[in-house]
Amino acid sequence: MSQKKAEISKGVDYILVIVYLLLVAIGLMAIFGVTYTEGDPVLQSFLGFKTDYSRQFYFAGVSLLLGLFILLTDSKFFPATANLWYAGGMLLLLLVFPFHSAVKGTESIIRLGAFQFQPAEFCKVTVALALAKYLSNPELDFAKTRSQLIATAIVMAPAVLTVFQKETGLALVFCSFFFVMYREGLPAMVLVIGFAIAALVVATLLLDKNVLAIILTLIAGVVVLFSLRQIKRDKALLMKIILVWALCVGIQRFGVPFLFEHVLGKHQVERIYSTIGKEIPQEYLKGNMGEIDVKTGKQNNTADYNVKQSKIAVGSGGLMGKGLLSGTQTRYGFVPEQRTDFIFDTIGEGFGFVGSVTLLGLYILLLFRIIRIAERQRSTFSRCYAYGVASVFFFHIAVNVAMTIGLAPVIGIPLPLISYGGTSLLTFTILLFILIRLDADRQMVLR
Repeated sequence: MSQKKAEISKGVDYILVIVYLLLVAIGLMAIFGVTYTEGDPVLQSFLGFKTDYSRQFYFAGVSLLLGLFILLTDSKFFPATANLWYAGGMLLLLLVFPFHSAVKGTESIIRLGAFQFQPAEFCKVTVALALAKYLSNPELDFAKTRSQLIATAIVMAPAVLTVFQKETGLALVFCSFFFVMYREGLPAMVLVIGFAIAALVVATLLLDKNVLAIILTLIAGVVVLFSLRQIKRDKALLMKIILVWALCVGIQRFGVPFLFEHVLGKHQVERIYSTIGKEIPQEYLKGNMGEIDVKTGKQNNTADYNVKQSKIAVGSGGLMGKGLLSGTQTRYGFVPEQRTDFIFDTIGEGFGFVGSVTLLGLYILLLFRIIRIAERQRSTFSRCYAYGVASVFFFHIAVNVAMTIGLAPVIGIPLPLISYGGTSLLTFTILLFILIRLDADRQMVLR
Protein backbone atom coordinates (compact mmCIF):
# COMPACT_ATOMS: atom_id res chain seq x y z
CA MET A 1 0.00 0.00 0.00
CA SER A 2 2.76 2.43 0.94
CA GLN A 3 4.61 1.53 -2.27
CA LYS A 4 1.54 2.44 -4.37
CA LYS A 5 1.18 5.73 -2.48
CA ALA A 6 4.84 6.50 -3.16
CA GLU A 7 4.37 5.76 -6.88
CA ILE A 8 1.38 8.12 -7.08
CA SER A 9 3.04 10.98 -5.21
CA LYS A 10 6.50 10.70 -6.77
CA GLY A 11 7.32 13.84 -8.74
CA VAL A 12 3.84 15.36 -8.33
CA ASP A 13 3.76 19.17 -8.30
CA TYR A 14 1.80 19.72 -5.10
CA ILE A 15 1.61 23.48 -5.55
CA LEU A 16 -0.45 22.96 -8.70
CA VAL A 17 -2.64 20.39 -6.93
CA ILE A 18 -3.26 22.71 -3.96
CA VAL A 19 -4.17 25.66 -6.24
CA TYR A 20 -6.53 23.37 -8.15
CA LEU A 21 -8.26 22.25 -4.93
CA LEU A 22 -8.57 25.86 -3.70
CA LEU A 23 -10.16 27.00 -6.97
CA VAL A 24 -12.64 24.10 -6.98
CA ALA A 25 -13.56 24.89 -3.36
CA ILE A 26 -14.06 28.58 -4.23
CA GLY A 27 -16.26 27.52 -7.14
CA LEU A 28 -18.46 25.39 -4.87
CA MET A 29 -18.72 28.27 -2.39
CA ALA A 30 -19.65 30.75 -5.13
CA ILE A 31 -22.33 28.47 -6.63
CA PHE A 32 -23.70 27.86 -3.15
CA GLY A 33 -23.78 31.60 -2.52
CA VAL A 34 -25.89 32.15 -5.64
CA THR A 35 -28.34 29.24 -5.53
CA TYR A 36 -28.82 28.43 -1.83
CA THR A 37 -32.40 28.91 -0.62
CA GLU A 38 -32.84 30.30 2.87
CA GLY A 39 -34.07 27.67 5.32
CA ASP A 40 -32.79 24.63 3.44
CA PRO A 41 -30.67 22.23 5.53
CA VAL A 42 -27.16 22.81 4.22
CA LEU A 43 -25.80 19.27 4.61
CA GLN A 44 -28.86 17.55 3.15
CA SER A 45 -29.09 19.97 0.24
CA PHE A 46 -25.40 19.39 -0.53
CA LEU A 47 -25.88 15.62 -0.62
CA GLY A 48 -29.29 15.50 -2.28
CA PHE A 49 -28.18 16.09 -5.91
CA LYS A 50 -31.16 18.41 -6.37
CA THR A 51 -29.43 21.80 -6.25
CA ASP A 52 -26.76 23.25 -8.52
CA TYR A 53 -24.15 23.33 -5.75
CA SER A 54 -25.00 19.73 -4.84
CA ARG A 55 -24.49 18.58 -8.46
CA GLN A 56 -21.26 20.56 -8.66
CA PHE A 57 -20.13 18.90 -5.42
CA TYR A 58 -20.56 15.47 -6.99
CA PHE A 59 -18.94 16.65 -10.22
CA ALA A 60 -15.97 17.75 -8.11
CA GLY A 61 -15.82 14.29 -6.50
CA VAL A 62 -15.87 12.58 -9.89
CA SER A 63 -13.20 15.01 -11.12
CA LEU A 64 -10.91 14.17 -8.20
CA LEU A 65 -11.33 10.44 -8.83
CA LEU A 66 -10.57 11.00 -12.51
CA GLY A 67 -7.50 13.06 -11.56
CA LEU A 68 -6.30 10.24 -9.31
CA PHE A 69 -6.82 7.75 -12.13
CA ILE A 70 -4.75 9.96 -14.47
CA LEU A 71 -1.94 10.07 -11.89
CA LEU A 72 -1.94 6.25 -11.88
CA THR A 73 -1.66 6.12 -15.68
CA ASP A 74 1.67 5.59 -17.41
CA SER A 75 2.78 8.95 -18.81
CA LYS A 76 3.73 7.28 -22.08
CA PHE A 77 0.05 6.55 -22.64
CA PHE A 78 -0.78 10.17 -23.53
CA PRO A 79 1.66 10.77 -26.42
CA ALA A 80 1.02 7.22 -27.66
CA THR A 81 -2.75 7.79 -27.89
CA ALA A 82 -2.84 11.53 -28.64
CA ASN A 83 -4.06 11.08 -32.21
CA LEU A 84 -6.75 8.63 -31.05
CA TRP A 85 -7.95 11.21 -28.54
CA TYR A 86 -8.17 13.78 -31.33
CA ALA A 87 -10.07 11.40 -33.61
CA GLY A 88 -12.47 10.60 -30.78
CA GLY A 89 -13.03 14.28 -30.09
CA MET A 90 -13.78 15.00 -33.75
CA LEU A 91 -16.19 12.05 -33.85
CA LEU A 92 -18.04 13.40 -30.81
CA LEU A 93 -18.25 16.83 -32.45
CA LEU A 94 -19.77 15.24 -35.57
CA LEU A 95 -22.27 13.27 -33.45
CA VAL A 96 -23.55 16.57 -32.09
CA PHE A 97 -25.22 17.41 -35.42
CA PRO A 98 -27.71 14.49 -35.45
CA PHE A 99 -28.10 14.13 -31.68
CA HIS A 100 -27.85 17.67 -30.29
CA SER A 101 -30.29 19.45 -28.02
CA ALA A 102 -30.92 23.16 -28.40
CA VAL A 103 -30.03 24.82 -25.10
CA LYS A 104 -30.02 28.64 -24.70
CA GLY A 105 -29.26 29.37 -28.35
CA THR A 106 -26.50 26.77 -28.75
CA GLU A 107 -26.72 23.43 -30.56
CA SER A 108 -23.48 22.00 -29.16
CA ILE A 109 -24.89 19.87 -26.33
CA ILE A 110 -25.80 16.18 -26.25
CA ARG A 111 -28.26 15.11 -23.55
CA LEU A 112 -27.61 11.81 -21.76
CA GLY A 113 -30.70 11.37 -19.61
CA ALA A 114 -30.50 13.98 -16.86
CA PHE A 115 -26.94 14.91 -17.84
CA GLN A 116 -25.64 17.21 -20.56
CA PHE A 117 -22.35 16.79 -22.39
CA GLN A 118 -20.63 19.38 -24.58
CA PRO A 119 -18.03 17.74 -26.86
CA ALA A 120 -16.53 21.11 -27.84
CA GLU A 121 -15.36 21.53 -24.22
CA PHE A 122 -13.70 18.12 -24.20
CA CYS A 123 -11.99 18.86 -27.53
CA LYS A 124 -9.74 21.39 -25.78
CA VAL A 125 -8.00 18.37 -24.24
CA THR A 126 -7.81 16.43 -27.51
CA VAL A 127 -6.43 19.40 -29.46
CA ALA A 128 -3.79 20.09 -26.77
CA LEU A 129 -2.63 16.46 -27.00
CA ALA A 130 -2.75 16.20 -30.80
CA LEU A 131 -0.94 19.50 -31.34
CA ALA A 132 1.75 18.51 -28.83
CA LYS A 133 2.11 15.16 -30.60
CA TYR A 134 2.54 16.81 -34.00
CA LEU A 135 4.97 19.48 -32.81
CA SER A 136 7.10 16.88 -30.99
CA ASN A 137 7.72 14.88 -34.16
CA PRO A 138 11.56 14.74 -34.37
CA GLU A 139 11.41 14.93 -38.18
CA LEU A 140 9.22 18.04 -38.20
CA ASP A 141 10.59 21.27 -39.65
CA PHE A 142 8.16 23.84 -38.28
CA ALA A 143 9.82 26.61 -40.26
CA LYS A 144 8.11 25.22 -43.39
CA THR A 145 4.75 26.65 -44.40
CA ARG A 146 3.31 23.17 -44.93
CA SER A 147 4.03 22.19 -41.31
CA GLN A 148 2.47 25.40 -40.04
CA LEU A 149 -0.67 24.82 -42.13
CA ILE A 150 -1.05 21.26 -40.80
CA ALA A 151 -0.75 22.51 -37.21
CA THR A 152 -3.31 25.22 -37.99
CA ALA A 153 -5.68 22.60 -39.42
CA ILE A 154 -5.37 20.51 -36.24
CA VAL A 155 -6.46 23.53 -34.20
CA MET A 156 -9.08 25.02 -36.50
CA ALA A 157 -10.97 21.89 -37.59
CA PRO A 158 -12.82 21.52 -34.27
CA ALA A 159 -13.21 25.32 -34.08
CA VAL A 160 -15.06 25.36 -37.42
CA LEU A 161 -17.37 22.52 -36.34
CA THR A 162 -18.05 24.38 -33.09
CA VAL A 163 -19.05 27.52 -35.02
CA PHE A 164 -21.59 25.46 -36.98
CA GLN A 165 -23.01 24.35 -33.64
CA LYS A 166 -23.71 28.02 -32.78
CA GLU A 167 -21.03 28.14 -30.10
CA THR A 168 -18.84 30.91 -31.51
CA GLY A 169 -17.46 31.93 -28.12
CA LEU A 170 -16.11 28.48 -27.36
CA ALA A 171 -14.72 28.23 -30.90
CA LEU A 172 -12.55 31.28 -30.21
CA VAL A 173 -10.84 29.39 -27.36
CA PHE A 174 -9.10 27.17 -29.92
CA CYS A 175 -7.31 30.25 -31.28
CA SER A 176 -5.31 30.32 -28.02
CA PHE A 177 -3.33 27.32 -29.31
CA PHE A 178 -1.56 29.65 -31.75
CA PHE A 179 0.53 30.80 -28.78
CA VAL A 180 1.83 27.23 -28.49
CA MET A 181 2.84 27.32 -32.14
CA TYR A 182 4.49 30.71 -31.60
CA ARG A 183 6.53 29.24 -28.74
CA GLU A 184 7.65 26.45 -31.08
CA GLY A 185 8.75 28.73 -33.91
CA LEU A 186 5.69 30.18 -35.65
CA PRO A 187 6.77 33.57 -37.10
CA ALA A 188 5.66 36.51 -34.99
CA MET A 189 4.30 38.11 -38.15
CA VAL A 190 1.47 35.55 -38.18
CA LEU A 191 0.29 36.76 -34.76
CA VAL A 192 0.74 40.38 -35.86
CA ILE A 193 -1.46 39.74 -38.89
CA GLY A 194 -4.06 38.08 -36.68
CA PHE A 195 -4.18 41.02 -34.28
CA ALA A 196 -4.24 43.44 -37.24
CA ILE A 197 -7.31 41.69 -38.67
CA ALA A 198 -8.99 41.85 -35.26
CA ALA A 199 -8.20 45.58 -35.07
CA LEU A 200 -9.63 46.06 -38.58
CA VAL A 201 -12.86 44.34 -37.54
CA VAL A 202 -13.17 46.62 -34.50
CA ALA A 203 -12.44 49.68 -36.66
CA THR A 204 -15.16 48.54 -39.07
CA LEU A 205 -17.66 48.57 -36.21
CA LEU A 206 -16.56 51.96 -34.88
CA LEU A 207 -16.16 53.96 -38.12
CA ASP A 208 -18.32 54.65 -41.14
CA LYS A 209 -17.41 52.15 -43.88
CA ASN A 210 -16.64 54.87 -46.43
CA VAL A 211 -14.47 56.81 -43.98
CA LEU A 212 -12.56 53.64 -43.08
CA ALA A 213 -12.05 52.81 -46.77
CA ILE A 214 -10.57 56.28 -47.33
CA ILE A 215 -8.28 55.86 -44.30
CA LEU A 216 -7.07 52.47 -45.59
CA THR A 217 -6.42 53.99 -49.01
CA LEU A 218 -4.44 56.85 -47.48
CA ILE A 219 -2.37 54.39 -45.44
CA ALA A 220 -1.63 52.35 -48.57
CA GLY A 221 -0.65 55.56 -50.39
CA VAL A 222 1.75 56.56 -47.62
CA VAL A 223 3.34 53.09 -47.65
CA VAL A 224 3.83 53.33 -51.44
CA LEU A 225 5.33 56.81 -51.08
CA PHE A 226 7.90 55.67 -48.51
CA SER A 227 8.67 52.51 -50.47
CA LEU A 228 9.33 54.10 -53.89
CA ARG A 229 12.99 53.09 -53.94
CA GLN A 230 12.22 49.47 -53.09
CA ILE A 231 9.35 49.43 -55.62
CA LYS A 232 11.71 50.61 -58.39
CA ARG A 233 13.99 47.64 -57.64
CA ASP A 234 11.16 45.17 -57.07
CA LYS A 235 7.93 45.80 -59.00
CA ALA A 236 6.26 42.90 -57.17
CA LEU A 237 6.29 44.94 -53.95
CA LEU A 238 3.74 47.36 -55.40
CA MET A 239 1.46 44.44 -56.25
CA LYS A 240 1.79 43.11 -52.69
CA ILE A 241 0.80 46.49 -51.23
CA ILE A 242 -2.21 46.68 -53.57
CA LEU A 243 -3.27 43.13 -52.62
CA VAL A 244 -3.03 43.90 -48.88
CA TRP A 245 -5.07 47.07 -49.42
CA ALA A 246 -7.69 45.17 -51.42
CA LEU A 247 -7.87 42.47 -48.72
CA CYS A 248 -8.38 45.05 -45.96
CA VAL A 249 -11.08 46.88 -47.90
CA GLY A 250 -12.71 43.55 -48.74
CA ILE A 251 -12.80 42.55 -45.07
CA GLN A 252 -14.42 45.80 -43.97
CA ARG A 253 -16.86 46.05 -46.90
CA PHE A 254 -17.89 42.41 -47.30
CA GLY A 255 -16.25 40.13 -44.71
CA VAL A 256 -17.50 41.81 -41.53
CA PRO A 257 -21.09 42.34 -42.81
CA PHE A 258 -21.25 38.66 -43.86
CA LEU A 259 -19.99 37.59 -40.43
CA PHE A 260 -22.55 39.70 -38.57
CA GLU A 261 -25.49 38.85 -40.83
CA HIS A 262 -24.98 35.13 -41.47
CA VAL A 263 -22.57 33.66 -38.87
CA LEU A 264 -23.16 35.42 -35.55
CA GLY A 265 -26.49 35.19 -33.77
CA LYS A 266 -28.64 38.07 -32.62
CA HIS A 267 -27.47 37.89 -29.01
CA GLN A 268 -23.81 37.81 -30.06
CA VAL A 269 -24.16 40.91 -32.26
CA GLU A 270 -25.99 42.66 -29.44
CA ARG A 271 -23.19 41.88 -27.00
CA ILE A 272 -20.44 43.09 -29.33
CA TYR A 273 -22.14 46.41 -30.06
CA SER A 274 -23.01 46.81 -26.38
CA THR A 275 -19.32 46.46 -25.49
CA ILE A 276 -18.24 49.20 -27.88
CA GLY A 277 -21.17 51.41 -26.84
CA LYS A 278 -22.89 51.69 -30.21
CA GLU A 279 -26.35 50.86 -31.56
CA ILE A 280 -26.69 47.98 -34.00
CA PRO A 281 -26.84 49.30 -37.61
CA GLN A 282 -30.13 48.82 -39.43
CA GLU A 283 -28.60 46.43 -41.98
CA TYR A 284 -27.84 43.98 -39.15
CA LEU A 285 -31.43 44.12 -37.87
CA LYS A 286 -32.60 41.77 -40.63
CA GLY A 287 -32.77 38.01 -40.94
CA ASN A 288 -31.50 36.48 -37.73
CA MET A 289 -31.64 39.82 -35.97
CA GLY A 290 -35.35 39.50 -35.11
CA GLU A 291 -38.01 42.19 -34.88
CA ILE A 292 -37.49 45.89 -34.19
CA ASP A 293 -39.37 47.37 -31.24
CA VAL A 294 -42.52 49.02 -32.69
CA LYS A 295 -42.58 51.72 -30.01
CA THR A 296 -38.99 52.94 -30.21
CA GLY A 297 -38.09 51.80 -33.72
CA LYS A 298 -34.89 50.30 -32.29
CA GLN A 299 -33.68 46.82 -31.52
CA ASN A 300 -34.11 45.88 -27.86
CA ASN A 301 -30.60 45.16 -26.58
CA THR A 302 -30.64 43.00 -23.45
CA ALA A 303 -26.82 42.89 -23.44
CA ASP A 304 -26.72 46.47 -22.10
CA TYR A 305 -28.85 45.46 -19.14
CA ASN A 306 -26.85 42.29 -18.46
CA VAL A 307 -23.45 43.98 -18.44
CA LYS A 308 -24.72 46.94 -16.40
CA GLN A 309 -26.08 44.62 -13.73
CA SER A 310 -22.82 42.68 -13.76
CA LYS A 311 -20.76 45.84 -13.21
CA ILE A 312 -23.11 46.99 -10.46
CA ALA A 313 -22.65 43.65 -8.69
CA VAL A 314 -18.85 43.80 -8.85
CA GLY A 315 -18.71 47.47 -7.85
CA SER A 316 -21.19 47.13 -4.98
CA GLY A 317 -18.85 44.74 -3.18
CA GLY A 318 -16.56 47.59 -2.20
CA LEU A 319 -13.31 46.73 -0.46
CA MET A 320 -14.30 43.75 1.70
CA GLY A 321 -17.62 42.69 0.19
CA LYS A 322 -21.13 42.16 1.58
CA GLY A 323 -20.68 38.56 2.63
CA LEU A 324 -21.37 35.26 0.90
CA LEU A 325 -25.18 35.22 1.24
CA SER A 326 -25.73 38.97 1.53
CA GLY A 327 -25.33 40.16 -2.05
CA THR A 328 -28.43 41.78 -3.54
CA GLN A 329 -27.49 41.65 -7.24
CA THR A 330 -26.32 38.05 -7.24
CA ARG A 331 -28.80 36.61 -4.73
CA TYR A 332 -31.98 38.01 -6.30
CA GLY A 333 -31.41 37.22 -9.96
CA PHE A 334 -30.52 40.65 -11.30
CA VAL A 335 -27.41 39.28 -13.02
CA PRO A 336 -28.06 36.71 -15.79
CA GLU A 337 -26.31 33.33 -15.91
CA GLN A 338 -25.00 34.04 -12.42
CA ARG A 339 -23.74 30.53 -11.72
CA THR A 340 -21.94 30.11 -15.07
CA ASP A 341 -20.75 33.00 -17.24
CA PHE A 342 -21.03 35.67 -14.51
CA ILE A 343 -19.84 33.69 -11.49
CA PHE A 344 -17.03 36.22 -10.96
CA ASP A 345 -19.73 38.71 -9.86
CA THR A 346 -20.48 36.51 -6.86
CA ILE A 347 -16.88 36.83 -5.68
CA GLY A 348 -16.83 40.57 -6.40
CA GLU A 349 -20.06 41.36 -4.57
CA GLY A 350 -19.64 38.88 -1.73
CA PHE A 351 -15.94 39.40 -0.98
CA GLY A 352 -15.21 42.75 -2.60
CA PHE A 353 -11.95 43.96 -4.04
CA VAL A 354 -9.91 41.81 -1.64
CA GLY A 355 -11.72 38.62 -2.64
CA SER A 356 -11.49 39.42 -6.36
CA VAL A 357 -7.75 40.14 -6.15
CA THR A 358 -7.21 36.96 -4.14
CA LEU A 359 -8.97 34.89 -6.80
CA LEU A 360 -7.02 36.55 -9.60
CA GLY A 361 -3.84 36.01 -7.59
CA LEU A 362 -4.57 32.28 -7.45
CA TYR A 363 -5.08 32.25 -11.20
CA ILE A 364 -1.81 34.11 -11.77
CA LEU A 365 -0.02 31.61 -9.52
CA LEU A 366 -1.63 28.78 -11.52
CA LEU A 367 -0.52 30.23 -14.86
CA PHE A 368 3.03 30.99 -13.77
CA ARG A 369 3.32 27.52 -12.24
CA ILE A 370 2.19 25.90 -15.50
CA ILE A 371 4.69 27.97 -17.51
CA ARG A 372 7.47 27.06 -15.09
CA ILE A 373 6.53 23.40 -15.46
CA ALA A 374 6.54 23.80 -19.25
CA GLU A 375 10.05 25.23 -19.30
CA ARG A 376 11.54 22.47 -17.15
CA GLN A 377 10.41 19.65 -19.43
CA ARG A 378 12.97 17.62 -21.34
CA SER A 379 10.27 16.35 -23.70
CA THR A 380 8.97 18.55 -26.51
CA PHE A 381 5.60 16.81 -26.20
CA SER A 382 5.28 17.69 -22.52
CA ARG A 383 6.42 21.30 -23.11
CA CYS A 384 3.96 21.87 -25.95
CA TYR A 385 1.13 20.29 -23.99
CA ALA A 386 1.92 22.46 -20.95
CA TYR A 387 1.83 25.62 -23.06
CA GLY A 388 -1.47 24.44 -24.54
CA VAL A 389 -2.93 24.13 -21.03
CA ALA A 390 -1.61 27.58 -20.06
CA SER A 391 -3.05 29.14 -23.23
CA VAL A 392 -6.53 27.67 -22.68
CA PHE A 393 -6.62 28.72 -19.02
CA PHE A 394 -5.36 32.23 -19.80
CA PHE A 395 -7.93 32.77 -22.56
CA HIS A 396 -10.81 31.62 -20.36
CA ILE A 397 -9.73 33.68 -17.35
CA ALA A 398 -8.94 36.89 -19.27
CA VAL A 399 -12.09 36.87 -21.41
CA ASN A 400 -14.49 35.79 -18.65
CA VAL A 401 -13.31 38.43 -16.17
CA ALA A 402 -13.16 41.10 -18.88
CA MET A 403 -16.70 40.41 -20.07
CA THR A 404 -18.14 40.61 -16.53
CA ILE A 405 -16.75 44.13 -16.11
CA GLY A 406 -17.68 45.29 -19.61
CA LEU A 407 -14.25 45.20 -21.22
CA ALA A 408 -15.07 42.37 -23.64
CA PRO A 409 -18.22 41.06 -25.36
CA VAL A 410 -20.14 38.40 -23.45
CA ILE A 411 -19.20 35.31 -25.48
CA GLY A 412 -20.36 32.73 -22.97
CA ILE A 413 -17.26 30.91 -21.77
CA PRO A 414 -16.91 29.69 -18.16
CA LEU A 415 -14.43 30.75 -15.50
CA PRO A 416 -12.09 27.74 -15.09
CA LEU A 417 -12.87 25.48 -12.10
CA ILE A 418 -15.27 28.11 -10.71
CA SER A 419 -18.30 28.22 -13.03
CA TYR A 420 -21.06 25.65 -12.71
CA GLY A 421 -20.92 22.80 -15.20
CA GLY A 422 -19.80 19.18 -15.10
CA THR A 423 -18.28 19.09 -18.58
CA SER A 424 -16.25 22.25 -17.93
CA LEU A 425 -14.96 21.05 -14.54
CA LEU A 426 -14.04 17.63 -15.90
CA THR A 427 -12.30 19.16 -18.91
CA PHE A 428 -10.11 21.52 -16.88
CA THR A 429 -9.37 18.71 -14.41
CA ILE A 430 -8.22 16.40 -17.21
CA LEU A 431 -6.10 19.19 -18.72
CA LEU A 432 -4.33 19.87 -15.43
CA PHE A 433 -3.85 16.32 -14.20
CA ILE A 434 -2.43 15.08 -17.49
CA LEU A 435 0.09 17.92 -17.16
CA ILE A 436 0.85 16.92 -13.56
CA ARG A 437 1.36 13.33 -14.66
CA LEU A 438 3.66 14.29 -17.53
CA ASP A 439 5.62 16.59 -15.23
CA ALA A 440 6.08 13.79 -12.70
CA ASP A 441 8.07 11.96 -15.39
CA ARG A 442 9.79 15.06 -16.71
CA GLN A 443 13.16 13.29 -16.78
CA MET A 444 11.80 11.07 -19.56
CA VAL A 445 11.78 12.18 -23.20
CA LEU A 446 8.26 11.44 -24.48
CA ARG A 447 7.23 11.45 -28.12
